[in-house]
Amino acid sequence: MVDAGNALPGNADPIIVSGKHCVLGTPVMPPFPPNCETTVIAMGCFWGAERAMWQLEGVYTTAAGYCGGFTENPTYEQVCSGKTGHAESVLVVFDPEILSYGQIIKTFYETHDPTQYMGQGNDIGTQYRSALYCDNRQQTETALRITARYQSILERAGMGPIVTEIASQKNFYYAEEYHQQYLAKVPNGYCGLKSTGLKCI
Repeated sequence: MVDAGNALPGNADPIIVSGKHCVLGTPVMPPFPPNCETTVIAMGCFWGAERAMWQLEGVYTTAAGYCGGFTENPTYEQVCSGKTGHAESVLVVFDPEILSYGQIIKTFYETHDPTQYMGQGNDIGTQYRSALYCDNRQQTETALRITARYQSILERAGMGPIVTEIASQKNFYYAEEYHQQYLAKVPNGYCGLKSTGLKCI
C-alpha cells in the first residue's frame, strides 16, 4: 500500500460525469434529498459492486468512483497503477426510512469475499480491496458490530479473518463516465465478485 509521501501527485480538475443515473434516473451528484444518507463501499471491481447497490430498494442513487487514497482527482489509469492509495468504490445514497445502513452492510458482505486480502477473485491489487467508508459515527458502530457478527459466522465455516478496512469516509472522486452503471450499459460485462455463500444474519 503506497503512503502519502510516495503517492502520485493530484490532478487539477475533477472527472466530469453526466450527472444522471442511467438506471434510476436520479442525480449522481449532490445536492441529494435531505432525507437521504450517504456511504461509500468497496468490494473489488466497482462495476459489480455498483449494480449490487442500485438494486436495493431504498437506494436513491449510486456512482462509481475512487476513495480511501491520497491522489486528488485520480484517473482510472492512475488508480490501477497502485500509486494513488485509492480503492475502486461506490457512493451509495439511500433513504434510511426504507433501507437501513445495516441492510447495506449485509448485502456488502454477502456479495463478495471479505477475507481475501487486497483483491477479489482474479482482480489483485490495492484498488480491489474490501472497505467500508462510513459517513458518521453511527455507521461506523453499525459496521463494526455487523463485521464482528459475520466474523463469527465465517469462523464457524472454517474461513479466515475479515480484512475489510473500516474508516471514516474520505474524499470520494467520481470515476470516468464509461464506468458509471457499467453493467447496465453492458449487461454481459465482466464482474469478478464472488460471494462466500454464507449469509450475514
